Amino acid sequence: MNQIELTARIAEISSLRYTPAGVPATNVVLEHESEQLEAGSQRQVKLSIRAVAFGTLAEQLARFELGRSCRFKGFLASARTNKSIVFHIQELNPQ
Repeated sequence: MNQIELTARIAEISSLRYTPAGVPATNVVLEHESEQLEAGSQRQVKLSIRAVAFGTLAEQLARFELGRSCRFKGFLASARTNKSIVFHIQELNPQ
């Protein structure tokens, strides 16, 4: 199963664009910080991940301000241009 749920803040937002099929799309960078229990010890976790949203989610996300925290749900996929990972947002809930 490839389902991700992440609470993160919006660190970067690109301008709204349209795919060749006319679907709205926007790219964002999300940043997350938390403490997680791993092997019986607390661990500080910090990460930054590139993400993309399409359709009405892209239009909604493009209007958000930087620093806004949301809970994002979606899946991971390889980026087209390289071997990095992109989080494809399918649902978002502002916090």
